[in-house]
Amino acid sequence: MATGILSVGLHAEGFLVASEALLVIAAIAYLLLVVLNVWRIVAYPREVVHDFRSPQVAFFFYTFVAGTNVLGTRLAVDGDTLPAAVLLGLSCLVWLVLGYAVPWAVILDRRGKETLSGMNGAWFVWAVACQSVAVLSATLEPELPPLRAFLSIIAFASWSVGIILYAIIGITVVVRLLVYGITPEGMGPPYWVAMGAASITVLAGSHVVEMKATAMTAVTTSLAAGGSVVFWSFATWLIPVLVAVGWWRHVTHKVPLRYEPALWSIVFPLGMYAVCGINLGEADALPVVAWTGRIFLWLALAAWLVVFIATCVHLVRSMRRTHVDDISRAPVDGA
Repeated sequence: MATGILSVGLHAEGFLVASEALLVIAAIAYLLLVVLNVWRIVAYPREVVHDFRSPQVAFFFYTFVAGTNVLGTRLAVDGDTLPAAVLLGLSCLVWLVLGYAVPWAVILDRRGKETLSGMNGAWFVWAVACQSVAVLSATLEPELPPLRAFLSIIAFASWSVGIILYAIIGITVVVRLLVYGITPEGMGPPYWVAMGAASITVLAGSHVVEMKATAMTAVTTSLAAGGSVVFWSFATWLIPVLVAVGWWRHVTHKVPLRYEPALWSIVFPLGMYAVCGINLGEADALPVVAWTGRIFLWLALAAWLVVFIATCVHLVRSMRRTHVDDISRAPVDGA
């Protein structure tokens, strides 16, 4: 998700070689993650079912939908309409299944207090998944004239559902924080997804504004344009809040800043905020917004580089530890 959206942003700014390099990395990572997740489902079904019912991690399953659509959007930018359309069809199918299955498993099959206490920023990925469908649908709409009316409906409908879900999740997360309090350990990187969800709502709205004229766009363009500005303003307001929370967590309360996969939950929102600003500024003729997006594109790229290096170092160290453990457990032949 993070690599794909940065590839989109670099392409929009004309850095084609860097954009293609990140596209290759994103595509390889996507295929690798699909293979690994399929293997995990087959090899460890009980653990997968447990995760599916866990309030802490269940909503991360929506990252498959978001990642698929981000990759599809980047392919569509290059004119690869067919593979992008296939990815959209796959993501819509999974989105519809998960859209009902995950909330049912997490919310309806347990007591309310248990679910509320387990909430975190990962729940915003639900809204991100909806908006990713809107982004790719709106991107493909001008390129597929026979499906133009259908895609415009899908784009605006998923954009609208994503907004409602964002509001519901946001209110519930605030209630959870008020009821159970805030701990430095609990306020981790996934809370940045709140800003990322607002940003992808902006990106989806700006793409809806840019769609070709259909019956749906005739009555929704002004709403999408205004709503995008509102969500961009809120996403901008959230950034200092999240930075302050990070300072409070790591500096004030001395929580160690070490590598964890959730750090990508910071990179993706930064990249999405950058791209949404660039697109909104161009779609609604707001040069200040576009300028802000361009600044954040480089900040997001720097964050991506740091986390990417940390990920590679972590993988190398993990493989070395595994190798050492295997040697230590191996039988020693007698002389």
